[in-house]
Amino acid sequence: MTTVDITHIGGPTTLIEIGGWRLLTDPTFDSPGRRYTFGWGSASRKLHGPAIPAADIGRIDSVLLSHDHHADNLDDAGRALLPAAGAVLTTTAAARRLGGRQGGRLGGNVRGLEPWAATRLEAPDRPTIEVTATPCRHGPPASRPITGDVIGFALTWPGQQHGALWISGDTVLYDGVRSVADRVDVGTALLHLGGVRFPVTGPIRYSMTAAQAIELCGLIRPRLAIPVHYEGWSHFRQGREVIEKEFGKAPADVREVIRWAPIGDRLAVEV
Repeated sequence: MTTVDITHIGGPTTLIEIGGWRLLTDPTFDSPGRRYTFGWGSASRKLHGPAIPAADIGRIDSVLLSHDHHADNLDDAGRALLPAAGAVLTTTAAARRLGGRQGGRLGGNVRGLEPWAATRLEAPDRPTIEVTATPCRHGPPASRPITGDVIGFALTWPGQQHGALWISGDTVLYDGVRSVADRVDVGTALLHLGGVRFPVTGPIRYSMTAAQAIELCGLIRPRLAIPVHYEGWSHFRQGREVIEKEFGKAPADVREVIRWAPIGDRLAVEV
């Protein structure tokens, strides 16, 4: 059995510590107050800063970057951390933009992954972690040319007893995400929620709602489901109160898997 320490820093950003590895997801460390544009008339304001400043994060062995083109997943201060990370795993489109294939700023530190492609994190005296990219769709059908490519990450390593650690990435619930239930034995899921919505596009959602998360948990049957990406930004329309209310009405076997990671503090999880 392996114990993993998960620290929710804010928004989608978590520090995951596994057997000597220090992995950072979707780095967002800018100060609050700034308004960011996401294209096509959409924008959001950052409401809260990170629970842990970038300067206090320490060594980062790898960044799991679901996508690089939205500031609520990679802001300026988060981007500044990338050159010092041992490896940046992300979409193939982001890898090209960040310089992984063009001798750019990050060079060979960037690995681009298509959905269901896999790579390994290897180092002496640490467990080898296999990282498999999982599908995401960051909006309604046919929205990919506008919202861009996104991936999630399924992490497996020797000694796990309860299944993979899965980070959903920014996605709505659709058949690509449902296929995770068939292809990955998920033990612990970090679910990007928030029910993202923008005034310019009305009721359209760009990340999972609590209702979608309930359906997904019924499919993947995780031992634990940890919500992230639900606070800190003005375009997150479903916060903790809404998520708790919805899960409170879910079947008991789904309701009981939710675990909240205290923002800024370690949560120890057995995997």
